[in-house]
Amino acid sequence: MKPIESTLIHRVLPPERPSDRPSPLLIMLHGRGADEEDLPGLAGLLDGRFLVVSPRAPLPFPYGGFTWYEHDEIGTPETNTFTGSYEKLLAFVEEVKRGYPVDPARTFLFGFSMGSVMSFALSLTHPELFAGVVVNSGYVPEGTPLQFRWNDLAHTAFFIGHGTADPVIPIPLARRARDLFAHSTAPFIYREYPVEHQISDAGIADVAAWLRDHLDSRKP
Repeated sequence: MKPIESTLIHRVLPPERPSDRPSPLLIMLHGRGADEEDLPGLAGLLDGRFLVVSPRAPLPFPYGGFTWYEHDEIGTPETNTFTGSYEKLLAFVEEVKRGYPVDPARTFLFGFSMGSVMSFALSLTHPELFAGVVVNSGYVPEGTPLQFRWNDLAHTAFFIGHGTADPVIPIPLARRARDLFAHSTAPFIYREYPVEHQISDAGIADVAAWLRDHLDSRKP
């Protein structure tokens, strides 16, 4: 399937299990120093009904690959680069929904590291756009101008996974996210795994089951 013209360069994978109805959409957001080719390799371990789209972050990373934003310290995005990528991603989500044969009501995000931070940013400000959100090894970007809609999340489900030995984004930031969600209206699952800054085999199996269950509960 040829990528549409859009705000962000991206890779698209057609469903492995297509049907005659619009496909559910999975948007995969990579971490710092990676690109649009990083996460689609996991798609074969997830539900084959998804049309998968993986955009490239807009900012070159000095050590190779691309990044969504700059930061002074972990947990604090630099405002201008963060806001610029956030706005590009919002436009991209709408372009993808219009340009590909997908069911907008079954749109899911899958983020890793910085991609998880951007997934939180999108879904906590525009929960109506997403049926579900998977965040791996990320954090909620609290120190930004965004206004999060913690009381409007009842129809957007979240899976939050993190490694207990993560040296890049330490586990206390994930536990902070857990505590924030505990006081929200969102249905969410929080899981910790005995790994570093990565998605474990157990983690991807849990995510695959979670996505399958949510697709089955949201059949068109």
